[in-house]
Amino acid sequence: MLNDNAEARVIQDLRTCADARSPGERLPSVRELMARHRASPVTVQRAVAALAAEGLVEPRPGRGTFVTGRPAAEPAPDLSWQAVALGARAVDEAPLQELMALPPPGAIPLSSGYLQSELQPVGAVGAALARAARRAGAWERGPVEGREELRAWFAREAGGAFRAHDMVVCPGGQSALSTTFRAFTVPGDAILVEAPTYVGAIIAARAAGLRVVPVPSDADGVRPDHLAEALRRTGARLVFSQPLYANPNGASLSPDRRSAVLDALAGAGAFLLEDDWSRDLAIDGDPPPPLAADDREGHVVYLRSLTKSSAPGLRVAAIGARGAAGARLRGARIADDFFVSGPLQEAALEIVSSPAWRRHRRRLRGELGARRDALAAALARRLPALRVTSMPAGGLHLWVALPEGTDDVALANAAAAEGVVVFPGRPWFPADAPGPFLRLTFAAAAPDALDEGVRRLARALR
Repeated sequence: MLNDNAEARVIQDLRTCADARSPGERLPSVRELMARHRASPVTVQRAVAALAAEGLVEPRPGRGTFVTGRPAAEPAPDLSWQAVALGARAVDEAPLQELMALPPPGAIPLSSGYLQSELQPVGAVGAALARAARRAGAWERGPVEGREELRAWFAREAGGAFRAHDMVVCPGGQSALSTTFRAFTVPGDAILVEAPTYVGAIIAARAAGLRVVPVPSDADGVRPDHLAEALRRTGARLVFSQPLYANPNGASLSPDRRSAVLDALAGAGAFLLEDDWSRDLAIDGDPPPPLAADDREGHVVYLRSLTKSSAPGLRVAAIGARGAAGARLRGARIADDFFVSGPLQEAALEIVSSPAWRRHRRRLRGELGARRDALAAALARRLPALRVTSMPAGGLHLWVALPEGTDDVALANAAAAEGVVVFPGRPWFPADAPGPFLRLTFAAAAPDALDEGVRRLARALR
């Protein structure tokens, strides 16, 4: 979504305003610049950062951007040499920057990968961290694979296919993705992904030098016939999949496809990385067991994170594999960053082992269901031309098809100028998108704010 022309316009606008004002005077706000140039929040923030690097402006969090008191005669540092030294970008990480950007003040977030703060168990997390920090031995390094009891908990969550020694604790799911991609492939290899799929996985795979090959999916998950054909045609050794409440479209792998997917993997001698990111985010009924629970031959590598269902700062996850694949993962994790903080691991173990965790999950189920339904109802009432592709039984998002011919990226920028943050569908496809979509999050705002967000989105679409 990065728009170099829009960024240049914002920079020029701010530069002109700064030249016309005295040191200490306030410059136009992020919201005003977004509306004036139809630019995204990240584009405006990058422009401000560029001028701050020159010493022309000073961003003050929560207050705005101001003209600095730097003497005009002092020349700006010449950093142009860096363009030659750095060369061309190997990977365009702009979509992930957009996805992770904090919403501007006053904007309603309909794009987020995390729970609204009111839904996070911050009291339990904070208390557990405080106790862990005081515990004897917590600050010692411990096993590089992670605390034994925490690895055993993650192994049980995988449905019985793994033991504690198969698991490795990681500092979040994104880190685990990157480790697995590097451990199981070499640059130039193909990796198969569902289409659409998690944009962070696409970017991590490309950063590892992999060719990302899409495999069609629908409301019942990845298509086993297309998966088998793609494995045969590409010779890929690794598949990335989210069989439960997939991000972004909410699809879950249907029961009648599970064995066919495992058969395709066995026939090709390939691995599948199961990203079980939404296990704790069920809304309608109990989720099926992980695909790893049905895997007897070690084809499924299992990834589970606690961050999505707790708080963004609790960056604790684990990956597991059996046999030589497990040894490969453990070696790769050591090369990446040695081990995860001991107090963070001990706090995570206390949290998931406590009755408060079960209460939190029960409350979360009700809250997410109410918000999902509120967002769907607001879309049906205010934007009937948009279509929710299928109502997800869990997760955090709705996948919304836009009218034919709509520019989803332009709409996201226009929505940002109206004070609502949405995310376009295009970056979720590793190749050409079949049409325009938006991924709308229902977990980051209260029901009344969701309705107001849709009202602003309708204004942007008009």
